[in-house]
Amino acid sequence: MSKLLSTLLPGLIISAIFGSRLSAQEGPSYGDLLAGFSDPERWLTYSGDYSGKRHSPLKQITPENVSQLRPIWTFQTGTTTRGRGFEATPLADDGVLYVTGSNNNAWAIDAHTGRTFWRYRRNLPNDLTYGASAPVNRGFGMLGDRLFMVTLDAHLLAFDRRNGDILWEVELEDYRIGYAATLAPLVLDDKVIVGISGGEYRTRGFIDAYDPESGERLWRFNTIPGPGEPGSETWPDDPEVLAAGGGGTWMNGSFDPDLNLIYWGVGNPNPDYYGEARPGDNLYSNSLLALDADSGELRWHYQFTPHDLNDWDSNHMPVLAEVDWQGRLRQVVMVGNRNGFFYVLDRVTGELLLGKPFTATTWARELDVAGRPIVLNDGSQGCVPDPWGSTNFMPPTFVPEHDLFILTARETCATYVPEKPIDAPGQSNFGGTVLIDAEQGSGALRALDIHSGDLVWEFTYPSPTFGGVMSTAAGLVFAGDHEGNFMAFDSDNGDNLWHYQTGARIWGAAAMTFMLGNRQLVLIPSGTTLMAFALPE
Repeated sequence: MSKLLSTLLPGLIISAIFGSRLSAQEGPSYGDLLAGFSDPERWLTYSGDYSGKRHSPLKQITPENVSQLRPIWTFQTGTTTRGRGFEATPLADDGVLYVTGSNNNAWAIDAHTGRTFWRYRRNLPNDLTYGASAPVNRGFGMLGDRLFMVTLDAHLLAFDRRNGDILWEVELEDYRIGYAATLAPLVLDDKVIVGISGGEYRTRGFIDAYDPESGERLWRFNTIPGPGEPGSETWPDDPEVLAAGGGGTWMNGSFDPDLNLIYWGVGNPNPDYYGEARPGDNLYSNSLLALDADSGELRWHYQFTPHDLNDWDSNHMPVLAEVDWQGRLRQVVMVGNRNGFFYVLDRVTGELLLGKPFTATTWARELDVAGRPIVLNDGSQGCVPDPWGSTNFMPPTFVPEHDLFILTARETCATYVPEKPIDAPGQSNFGGTVLIDAEQGSGALRALDIHSGDLVWEFTYPSPTFGGVMSTAAGLVFAGDHEGNFMAFDSDNGDNLWHYQTGARIWGAAAMTFMLGNRQLVLIPSGTTLMAFALPE
């Protein structure tokens, strides 16, 4: 009967048989979120902890035994992705997985079996704009007994994690203009932080903070300044241009609780390719922002690609670490950027410490003394990278044992043809076309020395790929590719130690891992399926 209900009933579906496990203990506190990986049976945030490292301390699965890794269950979402992927990272707590899928489906799943406890299916409007072309979601945020999810029609929802009931719902902005939301909320002690998608429409990006109890908005930082505000001098003196300047914030951010700073990437200016409509550097597009978590005030910014003409959003996971930098202990933030450069910045001040290409780049090959790229090619004659970038939203990982930043790298050439766009609310506004030389493209998993930016090792993929990366303290790196191969590598040298053909491409997602009793599980989304792996019992 429960399977029949799961198939036929829209909206919320609850399995009463397993409800006792969902309510057996209180959900994670802010202290638990701060503790990150200290409890091996939990994975409580998108990256596992606030730093964005996606580096687990678990060591049961090792380079010596990873070849024995086997699937133990699969969970079929039954959803469609319209050319995209299953990009969410599940959260794990007390033997339960909380996971979101495409088209704003969501589930609570038994981590032992993959069986559903409850399901939520959102009734989306038929006139979606951005959300219709990219119907993805990257996961829940969690605090106590509440789960938080954003939607393709630009809302933020709070759920009761025990039964899937909606506790409150707020509109972020009007989806009919072009707004949508796809990220996993960043949840702090008293705030739920979210960003917005839709930078190819007449939208203005922002980062919002909401009260987790009531849904009240606490602050907003607009990524495109208003007239007379700092940064507005980098735009035309036209309020209408600023009000539709793009600068989406559609990927997750990181948090430093000691500095009380949120680190968040900002996307492209609007229109993407037609720069004549927006002369200037176009702050704060293509930038990394450091915001005060309490007020949303800007502490510092660094712009990676001034006056972007190539759609090289800076919507990447900022990775935080404490490292020995030239004999001095420094708090840094690291970014592998869509524009082909790897950056290390002091996360207290925003000072650039390193900027170096990690792929072939024909638009620029170095930065000047101020950290500004020395532009060689605007893309009209063919340019590397293409609009999908040298990397993208797929999560990287940082291996602190070796100071390695490991990311998915893409090398594909494109020719950019700018055209004056049609300006209309609710219509995409790229301002040109792009010709991509897909046959010449390549992809790789690359490990970079964070001190020099030099390549330490790489594994070449069959094609450009969008799979994310996770590492463990046992010396393993897990990654997936466009062909559906889920693989484990030796973090020391990049040796491919194991692979499993999942049957569908791994797109935008990265693995996560946790202990279930005395057994380490590794999970990866593939196609529309969530797969769980473990060593034989």
